[in-house]
Amino acid sequence: MTFGGYSGQAFSPAGDKGRYVLPPLFRKAVKESSDARILCLAKHDRWNCLTGFGLSRKPELEAQLDREEELAYRVGREFDRDTRSSQLFGFVELPFDDSGRFVMPDHLRVLANIDDGLFVQGGGRFFTLWNPVELSQMGDDWAAAKAACEALVGEAKAKRK
Repeated sequence: MTFGGYSGQAFSPAGDKGRYVLPPLFRKAVKESSDARILCLAKHDRWNCLTGFGLSRKPELEAQLDREEELAYRVGREFDRDTRSSQLFGFVELPFDDSGRFVMPDHLRVLANIDDGLFVQGGGRFFTLWNPVELSQMGDDWAAAKAACEALVGEAKAKRK
């Protein structure tokens, strides 16, 4: 099966022992992309959230690095390939179980202000993982994601009662 990208939204409350659950829709896509149960996570370079993807994105990141270097050369801008490579390939590879449970490293949780739960937003080649409060502070371009997040958080709270 060909990997079709990441789409949709989901919310997952924080579990015990610092564990989070990769929602089923995203778990299936990561497994297809990684040919294993390996989730790659990194801090997003512009937004206060994390990015997630499977191992199949590694060659794509190398191609992205080449494109960025070529573009910088064409417009006469300085480009530090080593620094950019460290940014792109600085992700962590985390195993997850059949239920999607994984332990998020503290440094990533702190960087993205992740606490009581994760809102997951599909983004094609990757997906983003948000603290709902951080997402609520994004601009109008994020109106649909914010509405979905609010609804999913509300559903999760109702289930706990």
